[in-house]
Amino acid sequence: MLAYVIRRLLLLIPMAIGMVVVTFGLLLIIPGDPAAVLLGQDATPEAITNLRNTLGLNDPWYIRLWDYFAALLQGDMGRSIFQNQPVAEIIFGRLGATIELALVALLLATLIGLTLGVLAAIRQGSWIDTVTMLFAQLGVSMPVYWLGLLLMLLFAVQLGWLPSIGRGAPLPEAFLAAVTGRPQVLWDSISHIALPALALAANSAAIISRLVRASMLEVLREDFVRTAYAKGLRKGRVVIRHALRNALLPVLSVIGLRFGALLGGAVLTESIFAWPGLGQLTIAAISQRDLPLIQGIVLTFAIVFALVNLVVDLLYAAVDPRIRLG
Repeated sequence: MLAYVIRRLLLLIPMAIGMVVVTFGLLLIIPGDPAAVLLGQDATPEAITNLRNTLGLNDPWYIRLWDYFAALLQGDMGRSIFQNQPVAEIIFGRLGATIELALVALLLATLIGLTLGVLAAIRQGSWIDTVTMLFAQLGVSMPVYWLGLLLMLLFAVQLGWLPSIGRGAPLPEAFLAAVTGRPQVLWDSISHIALPALALAANSAAIISRLVRASMLEVLREDFVRTAYAKGLRKGRVVIRHALRNALLPVLSVIGLRFGALLGGAVLTESIFAWPGLGQLTIAAISQRDLPLIQGIVLTFAIVFALVNLVVDLLYAAVDPRIRLG
C-alpha cells in the first residue's frame, strides 16, 4: 500500500506541471486587453503600451511562462491587476467558502444518491423504482441555475423558511459555537448553505443514484447474495452488509469526479445565491481580464480536484486490494 501511495504522489508532479502549462496557454487566447480594461475607454495607445510593458504583457509567451513557473516555485502566484493584492491571499480568503459548499453538496448528493439508488434496486419494477428514476432524470436534465432560482422562489420568497443569499459563519466555527451554547449560530450557518448546497447537489445525486441502482442490480444477482439469503439472513442485512458494500466500489471513483463537477458548478451557484467563494471571484476576474487572478483560480481548482481524486484512489485501493497490486 505504501508503494502505491508513493507512486500516486509522484504522479502529481507532472500533473501539476501540465496544469500550469495548460492554464497559461488558455489565457493566451482569451480576448481582451487587461491594460485597456484597467485604464478605461479614454486611454491612449501610448498609455496602454506603457502599462502592458509594466505588467510584462508584451514579453514573449515563453518568458512569461518561465517567470510564472519561477514565481510558483517560490509560492508566489502573482499579483492581481485590479485588486492590487497577492493572488494567493485573495484566493485563500475565498477558498474555504467554496470547499465548504462543495463538500456539503457532495455529502448531500452521496446520501440522496445512495438512498434512492438502493430503494430503486431492491424495488425494481415497482412504483418506487419508477418515481426514483423519474427524479433522477429530472436531476440530470435540470440546469443548476434554474433549480437554484426555483428553490429560492419556493423556500425563500414564498415560504420564507430559508435566506436566499449570503453565508453564515463557517460550519466548523458554527459547530463550535453550538457546543459552547449558541445553537442559533449553527442554525444560521445551515440555513444559509441549505439552498445553494441542494441546488448544487441535485445533478450529482441523480447520477450517483442511477449508478448505484445499476451496480446494486448487478450485485444482487451474484451467487454470494443468493447464498446469504439461503442461510436465512434478513433482507436488510444482506442488502446493506453484503450487496451495498460491493456495489460501492464503482461509485467511489464517480464521487471523486463529481467533486470536480461540483467545483465547476459552484461558479453559477455562488453567483445565484451571492455565496462569497471562488465562483463569484472567477466571474469578476474574467469580466475584468485579470489574468494573474484567473490563472491562480484555475490552477487552484485543478490542484484541489487532483488532490480529491488522489484521496478517492487511495480509498479505492484500500477497499479493493486488486488496485494496488495491479
